[in-house]
Amino acid sequence: MRGLAETIAELGQRGKTRTRVSRGGEGAELIEVKGFGFNPGALKMLSYVPQRLAPGAALVVVLHGCTQQATAYASDAGWITLAERFGFALLAPEQNSANNPNRCFNWFEPGDISRDLGEAASIQSMVKHMVRAHDLDCDRVFVTGLSAGGAMTAVMLSVYPETFAAGAVVAGLPFGMANNVQEAFAAMQGRRAGTALGSLVDQAAPTPRRKPRLAIWHGQADGTVASSNAQALALQWTQYHQLPQQPGEVHTRGGWSRSVWRAEDGQAVVEMNLLSGLGHGTPLAAGGDDPIGEVAPFMLEAGVSSSLEIARFWGLAPSEPASQSELWREVGDGPEQARAAGGLGQSIMASVAPHVPANIQRVISTALTSAGLMR
Repeated sequence: MRGLAETIAELGQRGKTRTRVSRGGEGAELIEVKGFGFNPGALKMLSYVPQRLAPGAALVVVLHGCTQQATAYASDAGWITLAERFGFALLAPEQNSANNPNRCFNWFEPGDISRDLGEAASIQSMVKHMVRAHDLDCDRVFVTGLSAGGAMTAVMLSVYPETFAAGAVVAGLPFGMANNVQEAFAAMQGRRAGTALGSLVDQAAPTPRRKPRLAIWHGQADGTVASSNAQALALQWTQYHQLPQQPGEVHTRGGWSRSVWRAEDGQAVVEMNLLSGLGHGTPLAAGGDDPIGEVAPFMLEAGVSSSLEIARFWGLAPSEPASQSELWREVGDGPEQARAAGGLGQSIMASVAPHVPANIQRVISTALTSAGLMR
């Protein structure tokens, strides 16, 4: 007769299959979760939870690009490595060829990008399942993606703003740029952007409780999705947040430029990173003393890990070392002392954010601002 331990173990494995990560994941496993709930978009759910994950940990949703698989993207972009290093859970939804022949998320189909419909609703259902199943912090849920996954990231931030604290779009497009395949190709070429982009986000969800922050990454030599979409996306989200059209700060480091729009409390709300000479893909730092990610199709060595920098923007990873910060060159106006103070405050916030809930973060942010350590 089977023992109680074996029965419990079998029950725990029902509805789950494991997918071994063979590249860049240090032997980690992604788990397919079945029966997670409402799934009108017919997507597959894969997840990764580090061992000994602390209660109240953050959740990062990772959306792959066209022709990619969720497991390979999460591994090659370095997200599994970062989840292990900084202690957060991963959700990796996966598209299938029955939904889209190229396995792209359908970021241009009205039935997949509206609240409570299609693929967007499926991803939202997965998020709710992950938060409940692993006792995660519902105030620290983040989403990022590449290309079609980046465009779908903008969808999720727009239609479910109450779910996500922040997001990051890599080589993607603004929300609401297309309603069919023809319009999608025009948008990818940069021929669909208008001027009232923020209103598209405003109208996507009812009275949101919060407005997610956004980091944007794009190669300026991208021949698949024109880099003008990065500027359009920045315009959309600065309008949404009612920020000035021009960034408050612009910094450069070699061929990497970073434009930053901050709120009154000094927090970076929108950040746009452009990399000269980089094509279509996720920027990686796969070489060097601390490699993150692995070069593959649409996974491009750039000397900078966009995934690590995104985790820093979200407050899930510490700020970069001072020796690296000194390499930035500021472009344009902006008091040097205020910039230095803001950097110190942001560094403090980045260090404490992974360990405290959102309401405590707001108290610390207010205190730092009052002390002149954050703008």
